[in-house]
Amino acid sequence: MTEPAPGERGVRCRFAPAPTGYMHVGNARTALYNWLFARHHDGVFVLRVEDTDRQRSTEEAIGILMESLRWLAIEWNEGPGVGGDYGPYRQTERLALYEETTERFLQEGRAYFCYCTPEELEDRRRAALKRGETPGYDGRCRNLTPAERRAFEAEGRPRAVRFAMSGQDMTVHDLIRGEAHFPANDLRDFVIMRSDGTPTYLLAAAVDDVKMEMTHVIRGEDLLPSTPRQLQIIQSMGANPPAYAHLPLIVGPDRQPLSKRHGSVAVEWFREQGFLPEALVNYLALLGWSYDETTTFFTREDLVEKFDLSRVSRNPAAFDDEKLRWMNGHYIRETDDARLAELLVQAMFQEGLEGDLQTVAAAVPLVKTRMHTLKEGVDLIRFLFLQEIEPDEKARKMLGLERAEYLREAAARLESLKEWNHQEIEKALRELQAERGLASKQAFQPIRAAVTGTLISPPLFESIELLGADRTLARLHRAAGADLPQVEI
Repeated sequence: MTEPAPGERGVRCRFAPAPTGYMHVGNARTALYNWLFARHHDGVFVLRVEDTDRQRSTEEAIGILMESLRWLAIEWNEGPGVGGDYGPYRQTERLALYEETTERFLQEGRAYFCYCTPEELEDRRRAALKRGETPGYDGRCRNLTPAERRAFEAEGRPRAVRFAMSGQDMTVHDLIRGEAHFPANDLRDFVIMRSDGTPTYLLAAAVDDVKMEMTHVIRGEDLLPSTPRQLQIIQSMGANPPAYAHLPLIVGPDRQPLSKRHGSVAVEWFREQGFLPEALVNYLALLGWSYDETTTFFTREDLVEKFDLSRVSRNPAAFDDEKLRWMNGHYIRETDDARLAELLVQAMFQEGLEGDLQTVAAAVPLVKTRMHTLKEGVDLIRFLFLQEIEPDEKARKMLGLERAEYLREAAARLESLKEWNHQEIEKALRELQAERGLASKQAFQPIRAAVTGTLISPPLFESIELLGADRTLARLHRAAGADLPQVEI
C-alpha cells in the first residue's frame, strides 16, 4: 500500500499515548509525524488517550500530555477537549466496546477463557527455554473439556480471555520497512481481556483503530511485533486494516533505546530549560526523516509541505543534545527581539525572578548571540535583577587577586561621570587600564566579577550602563572590602 495523494481519500491517523506524567521525546516525534502526515494530505489527526492503566494515567498525567502537545503546536482535530464523531477518545470511556468485541469472539470461537496462573505460565516459559524452544503460550486452555472448565471455575481461579491465532505464518507490509515476515511459531495465542476485566493494548488499540476508521497507523518500531496479532483481530471483526508504518527507534550515544539513563528525555524538561518549541519540532522531524542532504532548518509550513513517509529511514536515529542546543541557538538568533524579551521574562518568572520587560528588552541585543537556551539567557542577565549578588567560585578567585584598591579606584572614576552611558563608562575604565598598564583581562575581569558575580556576562560596559550607577558602585565597594583570599596579580 502506498501513500495516498493529497485529496485522494480521507486520511485519518492518530497519536495514542498512555500518559505517564511526562512526554518522552520519542512519543513527541511519533505525534509530530502523524500530525505532519495528516496535514500533508489534508486529513484528520486524532488524539486518543490510552488510559486503562489507572495508576499511571492520572488526570494530571493527561493534562501534562495535552499541554506538551499544545506547546509544540501539535493540535488535534478530534480528541479530548475537542470532541469528534468517533468519540469518546479516552479508552476508559470505551470499555463497553472492548467487552462487546470480546464476547463476540468468545461466541464465535475466536477466543477462549484461560485459567493459567502467572506461576504456571512462568514455569512453562522456563521449561521451554531449557528445551531450547521459543517461549510462548502453549495453548493449554484452548481445548479444555467442559469438565475441566467447570473444575477450574469451582476452584475460583481467575480467568483471562485469549485470542485464538490462526496458526499460520503472516506477512505485514510496512510503508517504511517493507515486508515483515512472522512465522506461526512466534504468533501464539495472547490475552485480550485480563482477569480483572481490563482490555490489553492488543485488543483496545485494534478495536479503536477500526471504530475510529483509522487509515494509517504510524508508530514506533517497538510495536511492530504486535501488528500481526492486531491484524488478525481486525480481520476477525470483518474490517479492513489500516496501513502501518513503523518509525525507527531513537537511541542514545550508546546506541541503546533513548531512556532516562541517557539524561533528560522529557519534552517538559526541554521546555523548562528554555528550548523553543519550533526548534524542538524541527529537530524531532529530522530524527529519522530528511528532505535532502543539505537542508537542516524547516518552518512548520515547510515540514507540512515536504513530509512523506518514503523519506523516513529504517535505521535508528541518534539523539544529539549538542545539535539540538545548536539548532535552538539558531532559532533564538532568528527570533524577533521583542518576542525574545517576552520569552526571557517568562523564563525568569519560572525561576522566581521578577524582571521588567523594558530592561530585559534592552539586554536582549547584548545576549542574543551568546545564548543557546532561554535559561542561558536568564543566567546572563540575572545580575540585573538582584539587589545583591553572591560571586560564584571563579569570580571569587578573581576578586581575591589583591584587587581591592583597583576596584575602589574604578568606582571613583565611575562616580565622577557626568553621564551614565556605556561610551563614557568605557572611556573612564580604559583610561584607568592604560594608567595601570594592564591587559584587558586584568583590567576588566575583576570589575565584571564584582558587578555581575561571574566571569561570563554580556559586554561589560553595556552591562554596567543597564545595571545603573547606584548598584554598580555599591557592588564595586562591596567587592573591594570583601574578605577574600589574596593572590598576586
